[in-house]
Amino acid sequence: MNSRWVMSLALLSVAMAGCKPQAQPEPAKPKPPVILVEADVPPRPMKPELPPLFDDIQRRTFQFFWDTSNEINGLTPDRYPSRPFASIASVGFALTAYPIGIENGWVSRTQAIDRTLTTLKFLRDVPMGPQRTGKAGYKGFYYHFLDMQEGRRYDSWVELSSVDTALLMMGVLFAQSYYDGDDAREKEIRSIADTLYKRVDWPWLQERSPLISMGWFPESGTIEHDWMGYNEAMIVYILALGSPTHPVSPDAWTVWTRTYDNDWGVFQGQEYLSFGPLFGHQYSHVWIDFRDIQDAYMRERGSTYFLNSRSAALAQREYAIDNPMNWKEYGQNVWGLTASDGPQNTTQEYRGEQRQFRHYSSRGAGLRENFDDGTIAPTAAISSIVFAPEEVIPATQEMHKRFGDYIYSSYGFLDSFNPSFNYDIPIKTGRTVPGRGWVASDYIGIDQGPILTMIANYRNDFVWEVMKKNPHIRKGLERAGFSGGWLTPEGEQQPLQLEKDEKAAGARAVGIAESRAAAAQEQKNASRNNNAGK
Repeated sequence: MNSRWVMSLALLSVAMAGCKPQAQPEPAKPKPPVILVEADVPPRPMKPELPPLFDDIQRRTFQFFWDTSNEINGLTPDRYPSRPFASIASVGFALTAYPIGIENGWVSRTQAIDRTLTTLKFLRDVPMGPQRTGKAGYKGFYYHFLDMQEGRRYDSWVELSSVDTALLMMGVLFAQSYYDGDDAREKEIRSIADTLYKRVDWPWLQERSPLISMGWFPESGTIEHDWMGYNEAMIVYILALGSPTHPVSPDAWTVWTRTYDNDWGVFQGQEYLSFGPLFGHQYSHVWIDFRDIQDAYMRERGSTYFLNSRSAALAQREYAIDNPMNWKEYGQNVWGLTASDGPQNTTQEYRGEQRQFRHYSSRGAGLRENFDDGTIAPTAAISSIVFAPEEVIPATQEMHKRFGDYIYSSYGFLDSFNPSFNYDIPIKTGRTVPGRGWVASDYIGIDQGPILTMIANYRNDFVWEVMKKNPHIRKGLERAGFSGGWLTPEGEQQPLQLEKDEKAAGARAVGIAESRAAAAQEQKNASRNNNAGK
């Protein structure tokens, strides 16, 4: 660790020295930014053919939603087989999954319409109000977790969640756009979807306007933390901006992006807007095609949110190859940190150091939000297939080949596994396999959903193309300042703007050195804190 720290500081010194002003001839006039029209835009990631394994993954993952959702009310469990409560975010993914089943012939359109109508009618008619018990939500928002049978708030610790309501509403609007037939039941789907979306009172959660709070408790009121970029809550603001009944003002997006510069930098050789867990780079992209559209911030940076997510995935892979914490099995085809199950909240000795482990937790690697206890979640890599297929496909195959006997079952990949956790202590969930470490015992809906939908997007842009038809999503993006690509009015041409900075090479060198130095210091501090707690 000491040699790595010294090397990082040396790299930083060299990079900084290269940026010192020196006697130079008359400075050259600054070049204008390079604006590339569509024909000159760098090519999208190569698109290898999917091997048969992905057919099996997609079918099994679809069956998770079809088999485990309650046929009576349409609610989908947060996890299975433990199935303690429903997750409204899982319901949003389920509503998106059913049309994927139709398109692949796994269920009939009639079956999917029945299940979708059951779900939407229940969400429309379930009791709503400010009371602490007996309600599913309030002001159009829903509680994060609901009782699987009654659909009421599960417990007093469960919040009215803005981001989970947003994930639900993306599924609701997807259903609205997919079921476009003249059949009376398809018309009813569209009508109920409109009702559900229009009654969400987004400004109600703007206690510190223009930002939107993370949620509300009937016992204590609005949560004091607001959604401020960059993370999975992009869809919260896009939905709020697009609302025809309770919209927020465009300055909400401006303020949401105000802290982006704090998280822009270089990590593992990738320059991007960082968020440690990969779910933050995936959830919004399940429904929205960000490949050729830009807001003001991405225009300034000469990038797109799609390219940004590609960089995040590639950086995590490089992190696993580098493996600074020396976890078992990490490598070029075994990687992926996100929010997932883990073995237990405990501190144990690992390779002569005290290491912290967690059960369910966000895990990630980047400039911020970092935590790594050796737990790999297959969804992190697989759900990045649209961003970096050339790396995701071999990773998926290798994890299936090497660990499939333990982590691949009825509904595809179990949530996570940790080859480094081989301790004879009580565990929170899952099981330990002698010589192979810890393996989760549950599938989690919000991790299953991105696997299924992103494979569908990779195959033929399915979810993206359906969602492009939704006027509310288009309006939300436009009010956030997005333009270009599929948002360009027919008959017009708006180029994708990719600016090239002459100082990019020097900035990249400094950024790499700084991020390595910061990571080394963070690990050093964590080790010091763990030792102090002995």
